[in-house]
Order: sequence, then structure tokens, then C-alpha cells
Amino acid sequence: MTDIADPSLQTSSTTPSTTSSTTPGRNGRSSKGYQLSDRYARDAGRVFLSGVQALARLPLEQMRVDRLNGLETAAFVSGYPGSPLAGFDKEAMAAARLSGELPYVHTPGLNEELAATAVMGSQLAAEQADCRYAGITGYWYGKTPGVDRASDALRHALFAGVHRHGGAVAFVGDDAAAKSSTLPSSADAALVGLHVPILTPGDVQEALDLGRHAVAMSRASGLWVGLKVGAPVADGTGTIDLDLHRVV
Repeated sequence: MTDIADPSLQTSSTTPSTTSSTTPGRNGRSSKGYQLSDRYARDAGRVFLSGVQALARLPLEQMRVDRLNGLETAAFVSGYPGSPLAGFDKEAMAAARLSGELPYVHTPGLNEELAATAVMGSQLAAEQADCRYAGITGYWYGKTPGVDRASDALRHALFAGVHRHGGAVAFVGDDAAAKSSTLPSSADAALVGLHVPILTPGDVQEALDLGRHAVAMSRASGLWVGLKVGAPVADGTGTIDLDLHRVV
């Protein structure tokens, strides 16, 4: 497991340069033309993304926004894959490899409840005097039956709360049509019972934008916030607009 306090994950005090040949300038264009890695490397312009790729980009984008606001934050991602988020773990690893100096830590969980406990720990770690970051934003992922399984861990995490510069977002994959599940499932009742606010994106652009809102809601309320992602959004694709100032 990668330690979020590992010195090798520290960020510099300045924003990474955006003048390299593979990183876009103000217009979001790379000198080498459009590349698949632009979905994670660009901060402006238009890119082609799937729903799970938009979720994997969110921790990167949030850390970049935080640095614009003077906050040196880190991202900790853990969960257990399951349709419609079955490919999220691979995309999170791809995004982490392209994060450069940004501390993007993805640690897959042995199961959903251990992953939820680990994300809860990221919020407690940020309260320690020796934490190297202003805050650690935690992201949990799993499908609806995983919410049921992890409900006790999630309930304790809600009770523990979140760090004011961290926050916790739960990516919940809903398979209402039982596309790859034995039964149709919806997480609404379980999340309401846990007192988790729910945001439901309707397309790939909203998956990224509402993800940003979810982080802001979590920091403001002290609660975990659920981002409920249906199969059409998770499996869908689209061309989206990137702008670190898009969500205010």
C-alpha cells in the first residue's frame, strides 16, 4: 500500500509548468496534436472521455483547482470494482501514472468495507500534526450491492466526518436494468438511510462537474457525498469542455 505521507509524493510549492510539448497551453492544444493522455493532462479545451474516465480525472482536477486556491492537497482513491464502474480502477491507475508531482494515490480495496474504512482514514490522517498536506480528498467507489455490504463502515465514516480541506465522495454505480447484475439495484434508499446527499449526473460532462460540486459539498457540510452513476453515464462517452474555473 502506498503511504499518503510518503515524501516522494510531496508536491512542489508552485503549480506544475504547462509549457511542455505534451501539455496544453491556454487554448488547451498540445504541440503534438490531440493525444489520448490529454483527457488527464489538459486543463482547458475539449477532450473525449467516457464516464469512468471523467471520474478518474476528478481527483487530478480537484488538486489542480486547490493549488490555484493556495491549498496543497492530496487525493486518496480506494474501492472495489463492479459494473457499471468495473473499469474505474484501471482508469484511476492510468490517471495516477499521468499525475506528475500531484499526489494521486489509488489503493484498490480487498472489499468495499475495507476501502471505505481506508477513505475514512484519509480524513483522520489530515488532522494529524505531521500530515504533509493541507487536506486529503478521499474517493470511494463501488456498485450498489457494495454500498449495502459497506454500510457499517460508511456509517462510521459519516459519523467521523471529513477534513475541511479534504472531503469524501462516494462513486456509486447503479445497475437499475441489471445489465451485469443478478438483480436490479438502486442505491438511493441505502444512501438516504446513511444521510448521504446524492448527486446524479446525466451525462459525462455532468459526471465531472457534479464531482467538483460533490467535493465542495462534502467540505462545506462535513458529510460524505454520493455521486450516483448509472450504467448509461458510466459506459457512455462524450466530448466535454475542460476549464478549472468552470465550476464556481
